[in-house]
Amino acid sequence: MLIEERRQHILSLIEKNGRVLVEELSTQLGLSRITIRKDLDYLQAKELLVRTHGGALPLQAGALSDPSLHEKEELHHEEKVRIAKAAAAMVSEGQCIILDSGSTTTEIARAILSFRNLTVITNALNIAAELARSDFEIILIGGSLRKNSLSVVGPLAEDVLKEMHADIVFIGVDGFDTTIGLTTPNIMEARVNRAMIKAAAKVIAVCDSSKFNRRSLSLIVGTEQIDHLITDSKLRPDEMKAMQDAGIEVTIV
Repeated sequence: MLIEERRQHILSLIEKNGRVLVEELSTQLGLSRITIRKDLDYLQAKELLVRTHGGALPLQAGALSDPSLHEKEELHHEEKVRIAKAAAAMVSEGQCIILDSGSTTTEIARAILSFRNLTVITNALNIAAELARSDFEIILIGGSLRKNSLSVVGPLAEDVLKEMHADIVFIGVDGFDTTIGLTTPNIMEARVNRAMIKAAAKVIAVCDSSKFNRRSLSLIVGTEQIDHLITDSKLRPDEMKAMQDAGIEVTIV
């Protein structure tokens, strides 16, 4: 099989199965994992797929795109783990923090398990489950379940948050446009995120660099309401300057 034929075959498998794995492609095609990774990197550079930890997914495009939590967990996994460790370093014993739903905040939940005394407010069922083995006080707000993200949303969730106060909120987003702010594809999720931000003394956005210059359907808050950003080293210089000009402290991991 020629190189271009092989790469077209990979794209066909992604379209058919929704993803490909390096290990499976290596076995199926009789090639080294290094060769397969190079093919996937090449196809990502051509904007034909999205590389993930251990494989690749089809491109997700458009303001209405709302991939599942499982799909998000596959994307930029190593970056999210580094972001989570940096986020955990900003937490102190005895604090109350809010974690919104998402793959990056799920990694934060795993990273804070070394603490002993925290109160965690969340709207994510999977995060509450991750933290169930800890000694933390866990407040899972009520609401209507979004099965796609394992989060609860709606007026009940918003009302509960009006009665809460936290030291820090960690917000993961689907899009961060430096001119308008944080966005997400689901309107109900955006409303809950806004209520979380109002309830917290410090707002920390946690997102890998692929989220920049992307706009989803619903605005959460403007850039001016973000205190701190944790992202990876692929953040472009102009994006970094835009953050600094907006008065946002930036941590690069």
